[in-house]
Amino acid sequence: MTDAYERMMQANQANWDARTPVHLASRFYGVDEEPDPSRWFAPWEWDDLGELAGRDVLHLQCHLGTDTMAFAQRGARTVGLDFSAASVEAATGIAARAGVDVTYVRADVYDAVEALGGRRFDVVYTGKGALCYLPDLDRWAGTVAELLRPGGRLYLTEFHPLLNALGPKPVPGEGPELLLRHDYLGGSGPVHRDATHTYTDGPAVEGATDSYEWMHGLDEVINALVGAGLSIRRLRESAELPWPRWPHMTRTASGWWQLPEPRIPLLYGLLACR
Repeated sequence: MTDAYERMMQANQANWDARTPVHLASRFYGVDEEPDPSRWFAPWEWDDLGELAGRDVLHLQCHLGTDTMAFAQRGARTVGLDFSAASVEAATGIAARAGVDVTYVRADVYDAVEALGGRRFDVVYTGKGALCYLPDLDRWAGTVAELLRPGGRLYLTEFHPLLNALGPKPVPGEGPELLLRHDYLGGSGPVHRDATHTYTDGPAVEGATDSYEWMHGLDEVINALVGAGLSIRRLRESAELPWPRWPHMTRTASGWWQLPEPRIPLLYGLLACR
């Protein structure tokens, strides 16, 4: 990784440390309420993941671990990993208060093999806003392959590139319609964002507000995994999100949210095996 990318990753780490108290206080995460980790998962994710009891599961880029606990509740030996020390400390406390057995480790994804002492897993899970913070998907895929036992599975549930390409706010003189405002395809380099306000409710982030993201098209994700020796077993596209990203989204029978017609993919799920 270049020095420039290293500086960007350090900026992101500082930003997520600064985001953590805001997210802990938000209604979005609701950490003071009765925990319901499964609300962050679509039913098809559990169908694809299969039986988890007795399995070793690693959740990469886990942040507060509000969804990581769902694996432990299903009987898995669960580890969460995140590069934010503040997030790992908060996640450890949340799991302890909920009486859920999860081990959390602070490390950058690219350093996960060393940080976990060479431990191997049956399942590596990641997604829902994770890959955009990684500049090098080939290196990520190679790390995932090293973390998996032979026959182990990666499950990635991630925001669809089409969703990321849609502009959330109209420019002056335009209506409220969602338009393509950002690249769908990756490869154009980092996008600098002001993260003074994050995707949750709550106060402004104080201190480190610089954030850098990278677009990754589906082809880039799939080719990185195939290049690392993984085989793609299933790809799903979903028109629903677990929360209303835009005000005009409507609630579905599943309790999640969708845009008015025409239906477009907002989320995708990918199962790959070593």
